Amino acid sequence: MAENTTEMKPTVGLTGLTMNAMALIAPGAFLWLTFFIQATTGVTGQSMWIGIVVALLLCLATAVCYAEMAKLYPGTGSSYYFAEQSFLNHEKVWRYARISKFIVGWASHLYYWIYPGVMVGVMGILCGYLVGTIWPNFMSASNPGPAFMMLIAIIFSFGVAYIAHRGINGSTSVNIAINVIQISALLVFSFFALSYRVSHKPGSEAYQFDSTSGDAYNYEFATTSQMVNGTATDVVTRDANGVPQPKLDGAGKPMPYHISYPTTDDKGAFLTHPNAKSVTGIHSFGWAFIQATVAILILVGFESVTAMGGEAKNAKRDVPIAVITSLLVQGAFCYLIEYFAANYFLNSGYSMANASASAAPIGDMMVIVGNHFFNGHGHAFMLIEAFTVFLAIIGTTLSCMNTGARVTYAMGKDQEAPEHFGMLHSKNLTPHRAIWTLAIISAVVGCLAVCMAFGDAGAPADATIQGLPHGFWSSFGYTTHDKMAALPNSLLTVTLASNFGTFLLYGLSCIICIVAYHGHPKFKLVRHLIIPIFGLCANLACMAFYLIGPFMGYGTKMEPLLALGIALVWGIYGGIYFFRVSKTTGRTTFVENRVTTTA
Repeated sequence: MAENTTEMKPTVGLTGLTMNAMALIAPGAFLWLTFFIQATTGVTGQSMWIGIVVALLLCLATAVCYAEMAKLYPGTGSSYYFAEQSFLNHEKVWRYARISKFIVGWASHLYYWIYPGVMVGVMGILCGYLVGTIWPNFMSASNPGPAFMMLIAIIFSFGVAYIAHRGINGSTSVNIAINVIQISALLVFSFFALSYRVSHKPGSEAYQFDSTSGDAYNYEFATTSQMVNGTATDVVTRDANGVPQPKLDGAGKPMPYHISYPTTDDKGAFLTHPNAKSVTGIHSFGWAFIQATVAILILVGFESVTAMGGEAKNAKRDVPIAVITSLLVQGAFCYLIEYFAANYFLNSGYSMANASASAAPIGDMMVIVGNHFFNGHGHAFMLIEAFTVFLAIIGTTLSCMNTGARVTYAMGKDQEAPEHFGMLHSKNLTPHRAIWTLAIISAVVGCLAVCMAFGDAGAPADATIQGLPHGFWSSFGYTTHDKMAALPNSLLTVTLASNFGTFLLYGLSCIICIVAYHGHPKFKLVRHLIIPIFGLCANLACMAFYLIGPFMGYGTKMEPLLALGIALVWGIYGGIYFFRVSKTTGRTTFVENRVTTTA
């Protein structure tokens, strides 16, 4: 394949930069994805909305740092490039430029190389849910088969890599269209979810969801007592097609289902919010921080445009604007609306307990509101909305793969990563070697993410497992509730590993911003010291909760500790790689000859 080492061409304007960042933040995809992950974090689901606010404040502080650094040092490589330039242009710490940029670049890969894998895993879950909805005899929508989801993850990873390989302008056009579609779709869902809650007072007739058939019904379910693993259990009575049969009253008519809003179950587990104030309440600062450690996944991406400085027409002006605008539109507007609507919607017919046991809680909610507002056409409404989610996942995976590949490309050019990563395709001018390497990594991470996506708190009941369609693609990998509950949730684990890399990168970026403007004639106290210090402290606090939270009884233990282990292994390997490369190439750890740029 022909390739060269020429520079990228500046072809992207303000709109393209903003849309690429907005595509990575992707509220249409992440409401569908992250609501399920957040629902499985133990008792903390009650503080889901406020956890997003905490993560948003952290990201806004970090976004200001990125925007300010982009004004000084427009170029390709994002934080990796900023670290080098900030230290080189500092009067006292310029000798640490190489070690600082390597640490930042290596840490960023913990985020940029795992994050796309989370996305391709999510695509596997989405496709499994849709296939189960359309062909319930082949696949369970609520609990898709791991083998099937792995296959989708692999295909999707290489499909997105092909789009990225073709060039940034094509990627930008795709992302603009996806943003318009997904934002419109999520606002429609939010409107109907809020309308459903407002129009259903406690005690009124409503719908309840059935995970086995994947549909919602406006009647009480008939049950029979059966022995499940030696225990007498009330099991829903079904017809030959798996449809739950109605409980009949004295006149032989179906008994309508009446809605309620219980806060917790008999064991104290959170179920629903009794009012709107409860949705926005803190409930517990510990719960809010645990939710923030997951919610960061939905907000990252605003910094992605700083990796495209080499392709921006007016980088110093447009990149900072795109960073802040993308986060405000997607995070402060779209996410806060849609997460409020989804949490306020929760009710006895579909509670947080249902959400934690489903592959797609938002899809289930769409079925319920669709049945109510569209005369029983809930599946059609859900499928239309799911198509926009499908597009959104393409956009966010594409944007992240483009960003990650460009950071790897920048390290390759500097020989801080294998040199072949620093080469561009001769025709498309894309870092194709980094892109295809990232495709392989994403496929592997995606498969790991879905292999036990229903472990730990998301483990299905034994009756649910026994009711799965039998077959390699639909039930391979499911054992018993107790065995799956004893294993870590693989999707949550890789999500937290990616998020830990994000906190680490964002914290380091706040430090870099302080260094960049220390003693600089453009220094401003608030933007270049107070905000970066707040951002650094917020990132450190979220990182600390990975270790502290589980032992204080907040959330689960296995997943955050495993994520910390992954980060530790990556850090140790990075140190070994750095010193080995330095020895091989004869370079010193500290810079000996200072080369500065004008800022």
